[in-house]
Amino acid sequence: MGRRATPGAQTGLLLAQADGEEQAGSVGAQFAGRVGLSLRVDDFDTARQRMLDHGVEFVTEPRDEPYGRFAVFLDLEGNRWDVLGRTMC
Repeated sequence: MGRRATPGAQTGLLLAQADGEEQAGSVGAQFAGRVGLSLRVDDFDTARQRMLDHGVEFVTEPRDEPYGRFAVFLDLEGNRWDVLGRTMC
């Protein structure tokens, strides 16, 4: 396992490696092609632009919903995530 955190950050992400062929075969398919994880941010536009600048692939354009502004992106293994910020309204 490896832990990733930005220096000085209050949060981090603990990553676990697949243990064996069965688990390795499931990597990237944990959520059956649907969004399975969400990343809540304070400033949606700044966070999205930073992600784009670092090569993150977004599969939807930003959209406003009653619960916030969001877009869907893919992680390195193809899992779909929501990045979710406050509404613009």
